[in-house]
Amino acid sequence: MRILIGNHIDPAIRARTDMRAWTQRLAWFARPGDVLILCTEPDPAFLDYALTLTGTGPGEVTVLTAPPGRYGEMLLDPEALTDTAFLDQVRAALRPAGGPQAVGEIFALWPSASVARFATALGLADRMPGLAYFAQGGAEIGNNKANFRAIAAAAGVPTVPGEVCRSREEAVSATHRLLAQAEAVVVQQAHNGAGVGNQILLGPGSSLATDHVGARHLHRLAPGPAGVTAYWEERWDWASADGRHPVVVAAFAPGAEAVYSEHFTDDSGTCPTEQGRLHYVGRRLSHQTVPLQGLNPLVHARLVDNGARLAEAYRALGYRGHLSADAITTPDGQLYFTEVDAQVSGSLHIYQVIAHRIVGTADHPARAVVEYHVPPTWHVPDATVFHQALADLDLDWNPASRTGVIVSMTITPGPDGAQFVFCLAYDPKTGHEEPFARLDARFATRPAAAFDPADHIGAPVTAFSS
Repeated sequence: MRILIGNHIDPAIRARTDMRAWTQRLAWFARPGDVLILCTEPDPAFLDYALTLTGTGPGEVTVLTAPPGRYGEMLLDPEALTDTAFLDQVRAALRPAGGPQAVGEIFALWPSASVARFATALGLADRMPGLAYFAQGGAEIGNNKANFRAIAAAAGVPTVPGEVCRSREEAVSATHRLLAQAEAVVVQQAHNGAGVGNQILLGPGSSLATDHVGARHLHRLAPGPAGVTAYWEERWDWASADGRHPVVVAAFAPGAEAVYSEHFTDDSGTCPTEQGRLHYVGRRLSHQTVPLQGLNPLVHARLVDNGARLAEAYRALGYRGHLSADAITTPDGQLYFTEVDAQVSGSLHIYQVIAHRIVGTADHPARAVVEYHVPPTWHVPDATVFHQALADLDLDWNPASRTGVIVSMTITPGPDGAQFVFCLAYDPKTGHEEPFARLDARFATRPAAAFDPADHIGAPVTAFSS
């Protein structure tokens, strides 16, 4: 049996709001006998749905809700894991299976020091791989984009030309140096995801196409050196999280595509687990596909080989678990790495469980899986409406053909409709565009012009992200 913890990045590192739905993807990793810890009671329909698809009976797992702590039930408060009464509740849940010593592993979505304290309090320090590293704040070290650039340089892994900046003055100077070589630069927060923490700075006369890249925000610089200075006077606090973290400034690579290589690391070494591709539309993460197809075989090999070098470097630091080495490929065949997610990424459930275990992408005939974020043009009122649409459009998951839609995140209604993700299993010979187009025709009720990236130049945009 294992203890699975549905947490997210520690709020002290990056402030989040409501992560109740996203952390329920923990259900995909559950096996019979496991104990799941969440910040709130899971959606019972989604829990049953995920467990059924993975072959786990609803009564074969135990779900515990951590104390609400400082964040209500929106987030799992790190301090709640070592609440005395909650630890007693965990011990009671473990007792029928033989007590804490029956636990084989403690698995957390985010490898927080609070999880290390939790494991130690239960006498299970040896059941959390990498505990010593994580107990000393290793999660922040391994998921910091500025630290990544130093680690990649030490490992000899190529990165986009850029600099790590620890002051507004350093950022101004770095931006000038990079703009002397490129039409645009990308500003990266040390901690953020799905492009939400990235901003593209375009030179005054630049006409580069930028709607396809992983940067949610866009800013056109005013002419002359004063334009760069003015930008950083306005945006340094945003980029550095009020001075708490360094900022990466890197050259923008026109026409680049986003790919990744995931790896697993333990005491014995590292191994690659899957490669995939990220697709952006209107600078929003739209969908990702596995397995990775259509990449030049030599570039693909470099992706895996350099990803393995990064995985080994992070293993040497003390990291244990799954990690994703993210990269971009350019039209001229260059490969540059952009970050490492040293945590359970938003891709793990897609390939490890849905693609490999449920769909069987390695079986014959071949199948592939794409996970879509609900587009901003869609309005899906609730789960009932979405599942009815799948039935009407003959897009329900069909285990016989190994095609169709698997809803990979609980569908929670909101004032602007539900925001969630769903997987589509498809025949790679025919593609996923046509099935998606049928859903798009049903739910795209908002004009695309309302979400034109040009409307967001120089302004933050709030949206669902991983």
